[in-house]
Amino acid sequence: MADDYVGMSFWLISMALVAATFFFFIERDRVAGKWKTSLTVSGLVTLIAAVHYFYMRDVWVGSDPQVSPTEFRYIDWLLTVPLLMVEFYLVLSAVTKVPARVFWKLLLGSIVMLGFGYWGEASGEGTTAATIGFIGGMAGWLYIVNEIFRGEAHQINAGLSNTNVQSAYKAMLICVTLGWSIYPIGYVFGYFLGGADAASLNIVYNLADFVNKIGFGVIIWAAAVADSEA
Repeated sequence: MADDYVGMSFWLISMALVAATFFFFIERDRVAGKWKTSLTVSGLVTLIAAVHYFYMRDVWVGSDPQVSPTEFRYIDWLLTVPLLMVEFYLVLSAVTKVPARVFWKLLLGSIVMLGFGYWGEASGEGTTAATIGFIGGMAGWLYIVNEIFRGEAHQINAGLSNTNVQSAYKAMLICVTLGWSIYPIGYVFGYFLGGADAASLNIVYNLADFVNKIGFGVIIWAAAVADSEA
């Protein structure tokens, strides 16, 4: 364990996720009622991820040779990524009326992205399914990016006068674009270029989850507190 940096990263991030969960739930009492649902969802994201990280650590540490906990990681993503997409709807809904179709568009994009991604990874390196899975997953991701950068969600945010929400929205955009780009890059190296081993990929994915789950929630928390105290 002393020289298993991947195992240690699983452990450290799972503890950080547990701490973040308590933080978000406790901070619900500090913000206005319109923000409570957003913080609750942030806490659910980190709670679900923490539970899965305990299982993923056990898979990695307990296997010989060590294998990637791909199934647990995708189960985690299948539950948490749609919730992160819901946050765009909830943050905007805290200050204005948002059509339900915005919620469904983002939810559909996340399901397509993850469904194709898992199918591709489960098929194995270098297979046709891995290529199709990558293309389908990228299509789902680009659909989400287009919606939040140019679509109805973007248009609603652009029309707001609330600077706290607009700042949070911009920071969330960075997570979904730059932060999420780590996953397809890892997919390419791991399944097409053969340039990344399982240990390196898992450390990168773990650090990405730390930013994209905890950091995403902190962005929303900061906006909620600032708006509630304004």
